[in-house]
Amino acid sequence: MKKTIKNNVSWVGKVDWELESFEGEELSTTRGSSYNAYLIQEEKNVLVDTVWTPFSEEFIENLAQEIDLDKIDTIVANHGEVDHSGALTALMKRIPNTPIYCTEFAVKSLKGQYHQDWNFHPVKTGDRLPIGNGKELVFIEMQMLHWPDSMATYLTQENILFSMDVFGEHLATDKLFNDLVNPYVLQYEGMKYYANIINRNSPTVIKKIEMIQSLGLPIDIIAPSHGVVWRDHPMQIVDRYLEWANGYQENQITIIYDTMWGTTRKAAEKIAEGIAQADPTVTIKLFNLSKSDENNLIVEVFKSKTVLIGSPTFCNSALHTTVGFVYFMKSLKFLNKKAAAFGCYGWSGEAAKELTEMLKDAGFEVIDEGFRNKWDPDDERQLDAIEYGKKIALA
Repeated sequence: MKKTIKNNVSWVGKVDWELESFEGEELSTTRGSSYNAYLIQEEKNVLVDTVWTPFSEEFIENLAQEIDLDKIDTIVANHGEVDHSGALTALMKRIPNTPIYCTEFAVKSLKGQYHQDWNFHPVKTGDRLPIGNGKELVFIEMQMLHWPDSMATYLTQENILFSMDVFGEHLATDKLFNDLVNPYVLQYEGMKYYANIINRNSPTVIKKIEMIQSLGLPIDIIAPSHGVVWRDHPMQIVDRYLEWANGYQENQITIIYDTMWGTTRKAAEKIAEGIAQADPTVTIKLFNLSKSDENNLIVEVFKSKTVLIGSPTFCNSALHTTVGFVYFMKSLKFLNKKAAAFGCYGWSGEAAKELTEMLKDAGFEVIDEGFRNKWDPDDERQLDAIEYGKKIALA
């Protein structure tokens, strides 16, 4: 169903209420998502992006109710990933000669995925396309936010930035605009999206925002490809991105552990007790990794100034859950964060040392060589764990 964004600009996308995971099983989407496509109807009619492949026919049927498909003059493909380009194959069977404006990299990704030599028109930052009534589309390359082929498109006079994946969130809602949605939900889902998808490219975020600002384009609306359209103080999400991209942290220490028989959990709780004694102002969060959503844990890591990872020793190593999670954190390239490892063991005790080295390799400032406890911590070792927590709090 078409929803008006502003004047002759409409949303023609798809809300996916049932989506529980994204990009295979890499990202949890417990609040669903949307695939936002937009229709601009001026002297020339422009379709900005499509939807994910499973919704292709539904998308085309709905679009055909809003406009004669043969009257679509231009398609803008801001990004080649299938959640945005998936309906192109079915659509281009209906309008095969329609020009597609995208980056050079997007030509490669679209050809590579769909094996079609459509009527591509590669563009670069600053290129403009007149669409009538004095209005133009301005194209802005957004490499690595979050694919090499990504770009944003700006509509003059209406002052709308179609920002692609940047400034979005995975959220299914019947309320199209940000001022109609719970701001706390938006804050959390926006941060989850940033921490899990955009964070690894934070230096690029700053550069690209500065580049957009240098173009002197007034922005009244930001229309991303997932989630809400920002019409109420739209620059608030830009300001958040700039804050998040600059080594973001809150006064929080997060303890993430896995445990076999409860001893590492006991150590985690005593370390947390010591942190609280040394610094009553700090927020402390504990999570059993095997019982938690890893993408939600990444949000907590993102908010933290210090992260502790705990594992018992198993087969002369750390549990694979903790090893995998540290590797996951490494891929996200966190900035401005300290870390330490801990764990209990019965015989060889390699887990804490192994995790310490992994945390160093992941770019964390490691506080020390970690806290290791042999067997179940007795009263004395529990006190030692409390003292270690105090050290962590003051580090």
